Amino acid sequence: MAGMFGDDAGGENTAASNKAFKQNLNKVYTWYIGGFIAFVVALAILEQMGLSRAWIGYIFLLATIGLYAGIGFMSRTSDAAEYYVAGRRVPAVYNGMATGADWMSAASFIGMAGTLYLTGYSGLAFIMGWTGGYCLVALFLAPYLRKFGQFTIPDFLGERYGGNLPRLLGIIAAILCSFVYVVAQIYGVGLITSRLTGVAFELGIFLGLGGILVCSFLGGMRAVTWTQVAQYIVLIVAYMIPVVWLSVKQTGVPIPQAIYGYQLEKVTAAEKRLTDDPKEKEVRDIYAQRSAALAEKLKDPAAALAADKEAATKKVEELKAASAPAADLAAAEKALAALPKDADAAKKAWTAAKAGADTKSRPLNGMPAHAQQFAGDPKGDAKAQETYDTSRRNFLALIFCLMVGTAALPHILMRYYTTPSVKEARESVTWSLFFIFLLYFTAPALAVLVKFEVFNVLVGTPFDKLPAWIAAWAKVDASLLSIVDINKDGIFQLNEMSIGGDIIVLATPEIGGLPYVISGLVAAGGLAAALSTADGLLLTIANALSHDLYYKMIDPNASTARRVTISKVLLLVVALAAAYVAAQKPADILFLVSAAFSFAAASFFPALVLGIFWKRATGAGACLGMIAGLGVTAYYMVMNQVWLRGIFGVTSPIDLWYGIAPISAGVFGVPLGFAVIILVSLVTPAPSQKIQDLVEHVRYPNLKSS
Repeated sequence: MAGMFGDDAGGENTAASNKAFKQNLNKVYTWYIGGFIAFVVALAILEQMGLSRAWIGYIFLLATIGLYAGIGFMSRTSDAAEYYVAGRRVPAVYNGMATGADWMSAASFIGMAGTLYLTGYSGLAFIMGWTGGYCLVALFLAPYLRKFGQFTIPDFLGERYGGNLPRLLGIIAAILCSFVYVVAQIYGVGLITSRLTGVAFELGIFLGLGGILVCSFLGGMRAVTWTQVAQYIVLIVAYMIPVVWLSVKQTGVPIPQAIYGYQLEKVTAAEKRLTDDPKEKEVRDIYAQRSAALAEKLKDPAAALAADKEAATKKVEELKAASAPAADLAAAEKALAALPKDADAAKKAWTAAKAGADTKSRPLNGMPAHAQQFAGDPKGDAKAQETYDTSRRNFLALIFCLMVGTAALPHILMRYYTTPSVKEARESVTWSLFFIFLLYFTAPALAVLVKFEVFNVLVGTPFDKLPAWIAAWAKVDASLLSIVDINKDGIFQLNEMSIGGDIIVLATPEIGGLPYVISGLVAAGGLAAALSTADGLLLTIANALSHDLYYKMIDPNASTARRVTISKVLLLVVALAAAYVAAQKPADILFLVSAAFSFAAASFFPALVLGIFWKRATGAGACLGMIAGLGVTAYYMVMNQVWLRGIFGVTSPIDLWYGIAPISAGVFGVPLGFAVIILVSLVTPAPSQKIQDLVEHVRYPNLKSS
């Protein structure tokens, strides 16, 4: 079986050997799919026979990570071409599946449907942007980069623009966007692992990290490619089963995409009912009163904190004097200990609490109506019109950043270096779009089906009869799911639940009443999505450091074995650093991922496109364009994103340009990058004739391809 992944002998692949190689792959992965289905069925039978949920979680975790580790071990290599580009012999359809898995990150698998659930129409910007990005990849980048024939994106920049400075800037940009992205994936790994096994989130991160490393450490791109094919099969099966089940349960139709509009109408009707419901209004009023009380405290945090401490201390003393029950006394002491330490801490805590209360004082738990296109009203007063324009502007800006960022992400573009030919690079982009489409076409339906279930099944249920999954998820992380009977009526209202988008997909099987084995399968799918993307990202960072920095700039005479060994060591160091950052829970998954897209868009896209299509583009122009684009993007994020402002100690007021949110900062960096490259290139000496001839050769597909 190890032969399916090739050997280290090298040499050119003939058409016959490529055909035999593909036939062998077909045979192996057919057996793999059959074995995977049999494994899930066997676990389902064991669950009916009494196998505990904990054991199902452990088995899914160990079996899937063990499988990926086995593929990684069989694919071990020290050959440079195999390690960096899988020997350039991955068939188009398999490269499409691997790219699909590489792309289906924790954000896509876990966060996409959750974002659509929480934001409705505006969340479609992610689907439109990410899908549109692959059209840009197919039209402008993948076949041309494959024709250049380098190993990495910094490698391309170094060869196209000449000198080490473009290469170094490419290394820095690749590490920045890939590291931000991989932190988000490892965060997702920790979340899923803790849910599967019950271990602490931080420990879950390092358990998952072992799975990431065994896939990429031994065999580089070759191991990652064949592991990602296996991971795509797991994740797409895991994603589709609960959605199809919910569709059948609610409508009797097993095609969720077909009943999307029908269920959306029902959700819209339920939204109107919940907005006018007296009990929901009662809950919203309580939160509005809390917001007002917190606003009073924030007028003088020091005095308010002193009054709270005095009142809490007095209550403890009174309970002690009255020999109150131990539980009452413990609760009073806990309330005293939970008070902020000083005025600054109080201000921070109360500001956050007020923001939460403000959200929950609005209808539908602060969520917009699912079918509402943009916030505000184009026919309303001046404020409503401004809100509408800003919302629409942000929607379009986010689509732009995600499209351009997708087309410039190094770990995605690297995948198209692995095909046997330029023709197969083009074909693999088409396959990538197909495999990604399967999930993205389903995510909007999943969000609506879950919202229908929550609005019509959960809301109105007595607290003591709520399903067990709510308590189970609340134990994993209270910030992801918590419920409080705020009006003390014993009945669950929508605004009494705080839910994070990151658990919508993972909880879908339990929401739909499926056996726990399907929950384990979905968690395994989410783990596959996070692991596959993390593998590609870590490999991108390690290769940028070992191949582009060490081999191309520091020691050009380094042996192949030494280069690969250094890459493996660096991969381990970067993985541990990313795990440490992820353990701090720095920001939500979707922001981290979107920040990576803006960074990639601003730093790489102008330099790549102009490098391919404009032979007059110079190294000086590319360097200054990358610096300017990345610089303005990073500046805008640091100055306006709350978490980054805290890290960098920014105290000046938030100043949004044209109302654009920090998540879409690349909308300023990309045009600036293009402008700087063009202007500087026009006033600096043209590239050498050799480079210009190379660009001409790459641009025209009728010339003989490599």
